[in-house]
This record gives sequence, structure tokens and C-alpha cells, in this order.
Amino acid sequence: MKKINASLFKEKSLQILDELDADGIIITKHGRPVAKLIPIQEQSANLIGALKEKITIKGDILSTGVKWDAQS
Repeated sequence: MKKINASLFKEKSLQILDELDADGIIITKHGRPVAKLIPIQEQSANLIGALKEKITIKGDILSTGVKWDAQS
């Protein structure tokens, strides 16, 4: 996996984003890894909002549906 110093990443970030491969890149400061940049998988990105207006929530989604009494 490729590594790049944070200051160099700052200078060339747009170019790096254009050339980013599936493995991603590790960003370092003083030789120590501080972040990993990976591309968004296109398949995952398409799922965001995919079910909007296609499903209906009925009832209380935070309830188990079981009634109980803490006193008994």
C-alpha cells in the first residue's frame, strides 16, 4: 500500500484523489500513519436513500411489543 506524508498530501490532494486506486493510501506524519484514504465503493454509495418512499414503518420501531410491569 502506498504511503504519503501529510504535507505532500495537502499539496497534491486533488491529483491524489483522481489517481486513488482500490487499495487506498496511508497518510503519515513524521513517518507514523495517521489516516487511511480509501475510495467509496460505488455499490455501497448507490444504497444510500435507495428505499426512500418505498417502505412504510408501522408501529413503534423502538418497542419490542411486549408489555411488562416492573412491579411484578
